Amino acid sequence: QVQLVESGGGLVQPGGSLRLSCAASGFTFSRFSMSWYRQAPGKEREFVATITSTSGLTTYGESMKGRVTISRDNAKNTVYLQMNRLKPEDTAVYYCKRELLTYWGQGTQVTVSS
Repeated sequence: QVQLVESGGGLVQPGGSLRLSCAASGFTFSRFSMSWYRQAPGKEREFVATITSTSGLTTYGESMKGRVTISRDNAKNTVYLQMNRLKPEDTAVYYCKRELLTYWGQGTQVTVSS
């Protein structure tokens, strides 16, 4: 069955960096665009970034543009989100999403605090 398993979240100080990973299984990963979203407490889920299936074209949401990079390794069935210069307002649960035939991972908590 389809599985998306996020990892790499945790506690980081303001200005720090984290790299999130999303390991996919149960489908042909290379055929799907993949995205990252985030949801802070009391707020709606927000688009962070997406990467297309084969060409690897990327699009970023305004909230983290310039501070994040999405990438993928089709050989490892994994999509990544490199986050830099993190701010306390980046604190949220970060979710991996398969596009088209929508499927969500369970999320990984990122907390930015000193």
